[in-house]
Amino acid sequence: MKIGIVALAALMAAAPAFAAPRDNPFSADSAVLDLRGLDLASVEGQQRLAIRMDRVANTVCGEGMTSIHLALGAQARACHADVIADIRTRITAATANANNAKANQLALR
Repeated sequence: MKIGIVALAALMAAAPAFAAPRDNPFSADSAVLDLRGLDLASVEGQQRLAIRMDRVANTVCGEGMTSIHLALGAQARACHADVIADIRTRITAATANANNAKANQLALR
């Protein structure tokens, strides 16, 4: 399991989360999700992952945009949902690839 997590962490470190480009000075164009030190098989690890995903989404989409303008707040919430969905898709794909690689290694032995 640790090998898969290491491979997943390497993939995620190299694959930043992106948002649609826009002229928002309160957000970044990309952010890197660091999975080091997380045990995704545990509840605590999954909770820590959720917190990190939320931080990345806030970095990319902006935080507290509703206090500036309601339309900006709606855009930030939609962006946040898109970034979280993108991260989940990448984690699922990386986990599947790691499991396939592990299955192939077992078959070769």
